Amino acid sequence: MEFSTREDIEAPLDRVFAALTDFDRIERQVMRRGIEVQRTDTRSEPGEGMAWTASFRFRGKPREAEVTLTEYDPPNLMVYRMVSGGLEARTRLDFVALSPSRTRIAMTIEVTAKTLSARLIVQSIKLARANVEKRFRVRMAEYAGDLETRLKRQG
Repeated sequence: MEFSTREDIEAPLDRVFAALTDFDRIERQVMRRGIEVQRTDTRSEPGEGMAWTASFRFRGKPREAEVTLTEYDPPNLMVYRMVSGGLEARTRLDFVALSPSRTRIAMTIEVTAKTLSARLIVQSIKLARANVEKRFRVRMAEYAGDLETRLKRQG
């Protein structure tokens, strides 16, 4: 199952990429949403191999996920792999400069199930696909809008 969307941001490519690779800030944002995040790699610079463990509640049950940055090509591409139980997701972020002051972010999430219980989760997502896709696009648009506002404030 795959979801994709793209958003244009009124900011230069290098600033947008830098904001989306400010991993300390992103970790804090995730924690504010009630997800416990723990960095598990020892890298000092951003790059392939960065990894996190996240603990959260989903459908009333405690879950854990391992997230790894599998591809890192500044300022063009980042790919993450997330594994939670039998559920696997690959998130690809492509960055394209539309002009010196405008950037497009294309985001694709591909979800696969490796176990029966994970297949049931994916099947329930498929049944609600239109609603899930709409929420996904709305959240991405909100995040892009917030990012654009923050970058404009920073000058």
